[in-house]
Amino acid sequence: MFESVLVANRGEIARRVIRTVRALGIKAIAVYSEADADLPYVAEADEAVLIGPAQPAKSYLDVDAVMEAARRTNARAIHPGYGFLAENAAFARRVNDDGLIWIGPPADAITAMGDKISARNLMEQAGVPVAAGTREPVPDADAAVAAGLGYPVMVKASGGGGGIGMSVAYDEAGLRKAFETARTRAERFFGNSDILLERFVERARHVEIQILGLADGTVVALGERDCSVQRRHQKVVEETPSTGVGPELRARMLAAAVRAGEAVGYRGAGTVECLVDPVAQEFVFLEMNTRLQVEHPVTELVTGIDLVEQQLLIAAGEPVTFTTAAPRGHAIEFRVYAEDPKRFLPSPGDITVWEEPSGDVIRVDSGYQAGNKVTPFYDPLLAKLCVYGADRAQALATARTAVEGFRIEGLKTNLPFFAELLANPEFVSGDYDTGLVERMRA
Repeated sequence: MFESVLVANRGEIARRVIRTVRALGIKAIAVYSEADADLPYVAEADEAVLIGPAQPAKSYLDVDAVMEAARRTNARAIHPGYGFLAENAAFARRVNDDGLIWIGPPADAITAMGDKISARNLMEQAGVPVAAGTREPVPDADAAVAAGLGYPVMVKASGGGGGIGMSVAYDEAGLRKAFETARTRAERFFGNSDILLERFVERARHVEIQILGLADGTVVALGERDCSVQRRHQKVVEETPSTGVGPELRARMLAAAVRAGEAVGYRGAGTVECLVDPVAQEFVFLEMNTRLQVEHPVTELVTGIDLVEQQLLIAAGEPVTFTTAAPRGHAIEFRVYAEDPKRFLPSPGDITVWEEPSGDVIRVDSGYQAGNKVTPFYDPLLAKLCVYGADRAQALATARTAVEGFRIEGLKTNLPFFAELLANPEFVSGDYDTGLVERMRA
């Protein structure tokens, strides 16, 4: 195992990675911007390096600044967390070229899965079900209409993520408008204006499979996570197991996820994301995320496997610490954001009170504490509130207590929304889909 790891990220994920790194007796090195100097993860690292001002482009996205921090601290490996440079193939290659260990998948795998069109085509070749859609970039709105996929149809930025530039069209006029919006946003946010179309699965569930590509080349699947509670195509609640996936469908999805990982020579932690028709019990491939996911704690809670520890072992060429991964019980994660709970708009400000709920079946991965400032420069994720139960009913009961017991004051958060969600009959029943939040706000 390497003796030191630089965590090229911030907030709750940097804090979470640092926790495992230090538990393994490895030196943990943090990087931080001027805006983040007082955050908990900086103090909890063994060493911390200021890499620039608040603007991400001048700090966390500045490859030269991150690599200089690694050089100054004699870091032997780099863990990118998620977001920022985590799925940047050029950064992964730079890390390796500079003689450091990249704690993530091979750069070629990141490249192959980074473009939704090429990923979709590769998965189809690997025998993974895909939705009816375009196999090449769609050049203009006329071509989008001429593709003849029917309606509703999903318009996506090929090189994007996070729901940016994604929308559903129900007729020709809607398709033309959605195409132009998607192309504009794709160029602005990703520097790639390529657009693809896929038939939209109505009343679908968004379900992802956690995979690990081991050092010996084996790919294993560690169960699924349901990510259907979304606002603006962005996840806010995740749970495992999915109430929309039966045993036979689960077996097919896990097998397909393994094939997907094998098709790109995957190493480390990743997810294969799918759309599920819960009535027909069928699924289609959406995309592969070539990194650790925000919602990884729910898998950890039901398997007892520390996924960050496995990432470190795999990157070091060592065997993982588990032999089987049979999930037990039920886990739910709530992404606590500094945002208006009605309109879901960011709400930066100063945190005056921070009191976390506690208990054996409650886990809080937080990035802030009382006295910290939430700035407008970064994603407003404050913490991940996770609960475990022997079954879903028990997990829901614990979640209600945990949400009520989480006090954050000084700014708006979406905790009131979670209280509302936990009283919503559709969510409580388990029979919900990706349109749930939209219906709640209609």
